[in-house]
Amino acid sequence: MHFTRDHEWVRLDGDIATVGITKHAADQLGDVVFVETPEAGKTFGKGDSFAVVESVKAASDVYAPVSGEVVEGNAALSSAPETVNADPEGEGWFAKIKVSDAGQIDDLMDRAAYDAFLATL
Repeated sequence: MHFTRDHEWVRLDGDIATVGITKHAADQLGDVVFVETPEAGKTFGKGDSFAVVESVKAASDVYAPVSGEVVEGNAALSSAPETVNADPEGEGWFAKIKVSDAGQIDDLMDRAAYDAFLATL
């Protein structure tokens, strides 16, 4: 698993990246009440806003940690947005993206580096 400074995570399986927000981000948001995930077929560049998550505290954009084409959005989140709080780095994933440049993964942090980054916040 890899992480961004914006608190997204990526799990790569072949050329498909599953993407979501980290436990830290979910905890900061508080109770998630709405999630808008991208539709299959949409393409995004690294750093583009590709989803929206709303909580009782705020609405936030979620940024694509890698470039590619969405192969699946997590439709289950529309009826159960609380899954993002319950399991942010598992069943609370936002989208699966066919990665167009696997080298972009190398720019992301591993768990140890992300934990060290969190300690600076």
